[in-house]
Amino acid sequence: MNLSVYSEIGKLEKILLHRPGKELENLSPHYLSDLLFDDIPFLYKAQEEHDYFANVLRDNGVEVLYLTELLTETLNDIDLKEKFVKEFLQFSEIYNSFIYALLKDYLFSLDTKEMVDTIISGIRSDELEINRNIFSLRVRRADMELPFFLPPMPNLYFQRDPVAILGKGACVNRMKTSARRREVMLMEYVIKYNKKFDGTPLYYEKDYPYPIEGGDILVLSEKVLAIGISQRTSPEAVEILAKKFLKENSDTFDKIIAFIIPDNRAYMHLDTIFTMVDYDKFLVHANLKEDIDTFIITKSKEGFDFYEEEESLENILRKHLNLDHVEIIKCGNADIIASHREQWNDGSNSLAIEPGKVITYDRNYITNRELEKSGIEVLTIPSSELSRGRGGPRCASMPLIRRRYS
Repeated sequence: MNLSVYSEIGKLEKILLHRPGKELENLSPHYLSDLLFDDIPFLYKAQEEHDYFANVLRDNGVEVLYLTELLTETLNDIDLKEKFVKEFLQFSEIYNSFIYALLKDYLFSLDTKEMVDTIISGIRSDELEINRNIFSLRVRRADMELPFFLPPMPNLYFQRDPVAILGKGACVNRMKTSARRREVMLMEYVIKYNKKFDGTPLYYEKDYPYPIEGGDILVLSEKVLAIGISQRTSPEAVEILAKKFLKENSDTFDKIIAFIIPDNRAYMHLDTIFTMVDYDKFLVHANLKEDIDTFIITKSKEGFDFYEEEESLENILRKHLNLDHVEIIKCGNADIIASHREQWNDGSNSLAIEPGKVITYDRNYITNRELEKSGIEVLTIPSSELSRGRGGPRCASMPLIRRRYS
């Protein structure tokens, strides 16, 4: 498979999803914040909504791939499966030698599909047969905090964040929070060891010291990336990515627009407040400052140079995307209440499947109406449960191939 993502809006041909599973049923009010949730989705309804999403994609000519199927296919090699289990447990910070051996033997005893499902859904501390007197301190500590030997990965249906496909390669991210850090290993193994992804260049790796997440990275054109420096993405990570990415894509990309966005949950990633919906149309959070702090990063002999761009958002986009006109569409029509309500439910987080055609949540009807007024075709999906995880259609998907356009 030749990965190819050179825009946010090119005709979508192939996409990666994760269908939510039992990991959502391992959420509890006692530790929601530890796992980055504000509420608990109803699994079966969430699966119905996710299946609807996948079918809308298929109905529009998009091939849908699932992470669990790709990983299962990759790990059917027994030696690679053993390597993965060992590395996954180490990456999960399982330091107790007895528990490490117990989990390793248990996971390796499962068939590959069941093992993949198990590491995602988590392993509870009361799930395995052990002598609780021997390890009472560890078990009791787990029971008092997170009652798991392996915590679940309920955020995994937000496939945008662990790995970002940029041009012909991948950015294998270091996630900001420990609750999500293990997610990266799943697609990392697919990219490194599945023959479908042979030869994929990597522009960032999970072992780098600074966090960066895919929701902060937008491919605006064949020449320009946008990256948010945010609650989840550090400036140091942007510098590392810029140096390698611009060097290895010298025939196409030549600049990165770095937006400094507020460090709070409402502005968690750049794509929660800003998405591209057509060649010259952008959907933004109504409260996004027109004079948002912005830096332009360009190639140089030393790797890159940067300078501050003191222009409005509209002028920055027009100038650096070489556009005659830019239209900014405000989430919730900038209404004092509706804009915040719909932003909370990811009204700005649209997924373009071709220029001027997007998938959005049905609940954000005011934003959807504004998009339609601007000539955008809007395909809505049900969202009562998926939205509880605080991510929209773009968050919940990772394009692998988009048709290039001039």
